[in-house]
Parts: sequence; structure tokens; C-alpha cells
Amino acid sequence: MKVKYLLAIFLFASVGVSVYAQEKQEEPKQEEPKQEEPKQGFDKSKVFIGGTLGLSFGDFTMINLCPQVGYRFNKTLAAGFGINGIYSSSKSYYTNGNTASREEYGVIGLNIFGRVYPIPYAFLHLQPEVNYTWGTLKEYTPDVEYKQDGKVVPALLAGVGAIIPAGRGGGGILIMAQYDLLQNDRSPYGSNVFFSFGFSVGL
Repeated sequence: MKVKYLLAIFLFASVGVSVYAQEKQEEPKQEEPKQEEPKQGFDKSKVFIGGTLGLSFGDFTMINLCPQVGYRFNKTLAAGFGINGIYSSSKSYYTNGNTASREEYGVIGLNIFGRVYPIPYAFLHLQPEVNYTWGTLKEYTPDVEYKQDGKVVPALLAGVGAIIPAGRGGGGILIMAQYDLLQNDRSPYGSNVFFSFGFSVGL
């Protein structure tokens, strides 16, 4: 009898171990955390605002305010648009120190721009513009004033730039060297390479 009891106990124990082992094997595996897929469509974090601001006072006065908004499509390409606003005036003098003449010019316009970044903090820049320009020339001897009729003047700025990193979103201080390829006689940019300073801030 004892042998039968022992066999029965052994049989139940074997069945229990087998069921337990099977349950262990059937336990679901823990899912690995899913990697976030890159965002599709418009991404607010890729928007940046910036532009250039210039101030000069004295015999030559200039106020240059050109805000811009752009979008960084990827690591190498960005584009956007902006507004141009420039006011300048200059005086000339006789040898005795009296004022001979005073010139004043204004510019307001629109621009679009594209940038290619061959390396993270340096870029090639192309900026077509349409500007409306006007001006006056006042001569003091004799006392005569000449008005320059308003005129729409296109410009095409090409150049290179660099960003000194500061802040988030790839923003920073901009330094650019540019040249107007169209060289219109009423261009506000002159006939030489010019330098501009600005900023860029990510949203």
C-alpha cells in the first residue's frame, strides 16, 4: 500500500511541476519600448525668427530694421521671408563748416530667402527682394530741394554667413557678408560687398 501512495504522490508532483513549467513558458514577453517616429508635416520647433538691426547716427544716419521668419526643413536646408525697412540721411559741408546739402532716402520692401548649411553653423545665403525706394536732396545755397520719385527696385542678395550659437533651437548671433547681384542704380546696398549682423531665435 505504501508503494501505491508513494507512486500516487510522485505522479501528482510530476504533473504539478509540468503545469508550472508550461505556465512559465507561456508568460508573455515584456514589450520593448517603442522608438518615437519622426514627426510628419509641420513642426513648430523648426520655426525660427530673426533678422538684422542696424543703427548709426551723426552726419550719416541709418536705421535698418529687417525682421524675418524662417523654417528649418532639415540639417542642411532652411527658407523663409521678411520685411525690409531702411532709412538713411547724410550731410555734406562747405570748407567753412556750413552745411552744403542733405540727402534722405527711404526703402520698404519684401524678401524671401533660402539657406544651405554645408556644416552646422555656416551657411550659403540667397535672398531675392522687391523694394520701394524714394528720397530727397536739399541744397542750402541756393535753397533748393529735389525729390526723387518713388520707384520699385529689385535686388538679389547672395552671400555667406555664420551663426555664433546662443540659446535654444539652433539660434544665435548672425554675421553675414552679402552682395547685390542685380546692381540696380537705385539699390540701397551699393556696389560693394557689405556686412550685416543679426540674430536668430528658435520657437
